[in-house]
Amino acid sequence: MVNYPHHLIRKQSRPDQKAKMTDFANRGMSFEAAINATNEYYLSQRIAVIHKKPTPVQIVRVDYPKRSRAKIVEAYFRQASTTDYSGVYKGYYIDFEAKETRHKTSIPMKNFHAHQIKHMSQVLDQKGICFVLLHFSTLRETYLLPASHLIRFYQIDKGGKSMPLDYIKKNGYQVNESAFPQVPYLDVLEKNILGGD
Repeated sequence: MVNYPHHLIRKQSRPDQKAKMTDFANRGMSFEAAINATNEYYLSQRIAVIHKKPTPVQIVRVDYPKRSRAKIVEAYFRQASTTDYSGVYKGYYIDFEAKETRHKTSIPMKNFHAHQIKHMSQVLDQKGICFVLLHFSTLRETYLLPASHLIRFYQIDKGGKSMPLDYIKKNGYQVNESAFPQVPYLDVLEKNILGGD
């Protein structure tokens, strides 16, 4: 059985850490964990239903060191994954990828694969909302870039270059960190893409 790691996120937060939570580095959690916590907040507040997609894996061999414990020893990806997250917000289908980099001026396009770009194009063709969340960990900055701009840049050389931060700033929107939710990307989506206040 494969479970979503949401229960692990709750265990990570300790009361004595709450005062120190000002950025991802101090939180001691990855960008993905912050997004998962954000999605859990959206779900608990009945704002949206967005989940991390499980990666399809074919289990080949399992060891049983004890009766009560099983250990997966060998497994393979069954198919190439599409994007990291999908769900529903106000009747809109939401689909997005999340990437983190330590680079200060660009994000390597080798982080995006042809099958992901194709999937994002298909989502846009069906009028879904598709984007990428890009976190520059060294700068402590996060941006929401609509998939159409990612696709346009990818098609220049099929993902060989790095996408400059200036391009992201020009075509995307900064997502400012907060306490609850930690990565409030739906606020940015509402204001800049759906046309709300």
